[in-house]
Amino acid sequence: MLKINKNDTVAVISGKDRGKKGKVLRILSKSNRVIVEGVNLVKKHQRKKQQDQQAGVVEVPAAIHLSNLMVVCKNCNKNARVGYKILTDGSKSRICRKCKEPL
Repeated sequence: MLKINKNDTVAVISGKDRGKKGKVLRILSKSNRVIVEGVNLVKKHQRKKQQDQQAGVVEVPAAIHLSNLMVVCKNCNKNARVGYKILTDGSKSRICRKCKEPL
């Protein structure tokens, strides 16, 4: 089970983009990789496919491994480990291990 979800704010903890923060755009669960906005940018040569599209070299975010990311807590605004709490109605909720608030 993945502890990172789509639209989470994550921080890169290792690699060339260490210290950067961004929003999760897509999760590739089979390979345990994530595409994060503004992180791990690679240059891609792109053809003009539509009239209004620009051709040339564009920077596109590439996938980064889950082990290089940490979720950023919205309440304490720090990198946080993710814990789980079972609510009274029986559903599971993700919580920040530092401030014990839901993510």
